Amino acid sequence: MKQVFVCVFGPAALRDPMAMERANLLNMAKLSIKGLIESALSFGRTLDSDYPPLQQFFVVMEHCLKHGLRVKKSFLGFNKSLWGPLELVEKLCPEAAEISASVRDLPGLKTPLGRARAWLRLALMQKRLADYLRLLITRKDLLSDFYENSALMLEEEGAVIVGLLVGLNVIDANLCVKGEDLDSQVGVIDFSMYLKNDIDDYRSEESQIASILDQKNYVEELNRQLNSTVHGLQGRVDSLEKSNSKLIEEVRPTRDVSVERDTYKQSRQGLDEMYNEAQRQLKEECQLRQDVENELVVQVSMKQEMELAMKLLEKDIHEKQDTLIGLRHQLDEVKAINVEMYQKMQSSDDEMKKKNNMISRLEEKTNQITATMKQLEQR
Repeated sequence: MKQVFVCVFGPAALRDPMAMERANLLNMAKLSIKGLIESALSFGRTLDSDYPPLQQFFVVMEHCLKHGLRVKKSFLGFNKSLWGPLELVEKLCPEAAEISASVRDLPGLKTPLGRARAWLRLALMQKRLADYLRLLITRKDLLSDFYENSALMLEEEGAVIVGLLVGLNVIDANLCVKGEDLDSQVGVIDFSMYLKNDIDDYRSEESQIASILDQKNYVEELNRQLNSTVHGLQGRVDSLEKSNSKLIEEVRPTRDVSVERDTYKQSRQGLDEMYNEAQRQLKEECQLRQDVENELVVQVSMKQEMELAMKLLEKDIHEKQDTLIGLRHQLDEVKAINVEMYQKMQSSDDEMKKKNNMISRLEEKTNQITATMKQLEQR
């Protein structure tokens, strides 16, 4: 199994069902988009509506966009309209007005859900799905009219999914929206497509997770040590303050108060400097931890981009190899035609030589006949 569908964000996430739903939908979106890109690159041609990974991608996207939709009351009852937030895109981006107009003009669509499904397919064919949804999630003030506060489109998971959708721009899709029954389709996620028994991939991902956890534990251990150091210094400050107060009480009344005050200030200043130094070290370690986490995120994204680039390069190499094989076949055919033309030219040259010999013989006979006729005329 390549992925675990429940992502742990902490104890608060376990107690919040909406957070668990967002985590599950994010993991499903990652699996769906990754599987669609990998299968499309190996498929090697334009995808159509019957392609199973593409169908499952639209089902997952529909569940993501439906998460946290507000229930609206109408004269027909209660419903959750997905078409409402998608219809806002044409107000934010004039280029999307063409898609919305095409969806409204489709004669077979009767429900808002069907229009929303048609909009997603047209945006994917236009390779602007990620751009349109990015504009939509930036306007949380408008989305709040359609979604609950903890909906996926209003949280960080929505931005992550929109970022993943950029990778779909390498896919060419040719979908027939007009003849498809989008109103009555049942959007059920087929988990069997993503539950693959690949032990090597599991071990490699397990090792990567283990290394990340080791680094995280190292940084946390440093933080714990610094926190214990800070607490120790704070305890020393408190004990020194108590000892100073006792000394002040125990000193003789004849002692100069100004000298005692200066001594107290000097000791207090030294303790403050030690405390500030410990605070500075703690901030540096926290910054180091943040830098390590950012570097991990950058490395993971670079790895994904390199894998995608390698797949595109392999595809390009295969296409060039096929073209080279075709050119070699054409070259062999041209060589065969040249050999055939050369043989025909040689045979035509031989025939010309034979004809020239015959002509020369006929000319000799003609000269002989002419000479004989002259001799006869002279007689």
